[in-house]
Amino acid sequence: MTLSLLAGIAPFATDMYLPAFPEMVSDLATTPAGVQLSLTTFLIGAGLGQLIFGPLSDRFGRRRPLIIGMVIYLAASALSALAPTIGVLLTARLFQGLAGAAGMVISRSIITDITTGKRAAQAMSVIMLISGVAPVLAPVSGSILVGPLGWRGLLWIVTVLVAIGLVATVLVIDETHSHTAPAPNAPHASPLSDLTSRAYLGNMLAYVFAFTSMMAYISASPFLYENMMGLSQTEYGLMFGVNAFALMIVGGLSARLARRFRPEALARTGLQLNLCSVIAFVVLVVAAVPPIWLALPILTAVASLGLSFGNTTALALAAVPTSSGLGSAVLGALQHLFSGAIAPIVGIGAGTTAMPLALGMLASSVIANVALATAKSSRPTRSITMDGRGSGAA
Repeated sequence: MTLSLLAGIAPFATDMYLPAFPEMVSDLATTPAGVQLSLTTFLIGAGLGQLIFGPLSDRFGRRRPLIIGMVIYLAASALSALAPTIGVLLTARLFQGLAGAAGMVISRSIITDITTGKRAAQAMSVIMLISGVAPVLAPVSGSILVGPLGWRGLLWIVTVLVAIGLVATVLVIDETHSHTAPAPNAPHASPLSDLTSRAYLGNMLAYVFAFTSMMAYISASPFLYENMMGLSQTEYGLMFGVNAFALMIVGGLSARLARRFRPEALARTGLQLNLCSVIAFVVLVVAAVPPIWLALPILTAVASLGLSFGNTTALALAAVPTSSGLGSAVLGALQHLFSGAIAPIVGIGAGTTAMPLALGMLASSVIANVALATAKSSRPTRSITMDGRGSGAA
């Protein structure tokens, strides 16, 4: 529960306040571009922060960097809620992202410290489900609460969640990282060789581009549902909620199926279903059907990712046992980099055509499937077995 909370706070903080952007423009005497920059600075901070806290957790253990990160995160969150000017808000959001990254990257590393194989895939499915659903549900909850609470109230909610996460970390999280040096003759003892292995790169990139596909949908969804389909803000929220609920259901199903099926098989099935759904989406866009028809392939494309998020992450980090913090950091940093890059691309022609969204999702899905297909484990000491334990070398 604590790890799920730590993994979900930062993605939730990313865009809960999006519905309050117009109010913030007038309150802070700035421009829409200035307010949007607060989202950009957070994403930049979150990407860089994972590259900082991941290696630190490999060097100094998981607990200490996590607590330090959460303390800074709490202070930056409070400052963002109190920010009197856009400049202060941008600075606070940058440090929010930097420090909030500690919970995301270290929670994944802790799982690889304490479990392997199918149990790791189960736990990672839950963690990545929270990370994937949070940015989807956050704007919906923000649109409901922005009226009575205002944008500062939304940011205070994030601050309270961070405070709860800090208390839970201090009370619940123990040190899980072993500082025992690997044996001199141990195969693949070099972190660099782990990070450049096909097992790590293939599964890591499969996760990154699967997430990029979902972020393409999230970024373009207001234009797709409201401008093209003609839905109201309430109806848009309902459609958004249905897709989020479908992702949650499939993610929960993935955690259960991980007891019986190999993570590789579940991830492959999820990404193939996603690709088929995206291809159907592209065909419908090319055929110029009524926009409302596009809702179905979007639903199945988003839901199917619940089978891949946790399993590809577990497989990637299983390939870097000597440096899971760094491996988790690279995964998270690239996730934020490509998620930020896809947003302006799918926004081209917003409200008039869904083709940029369709092509962006298609490219992301194809890359994810190819990456997973090229991932081949060369690590016999950490291969994922049917009973959930790492198998030893013969």
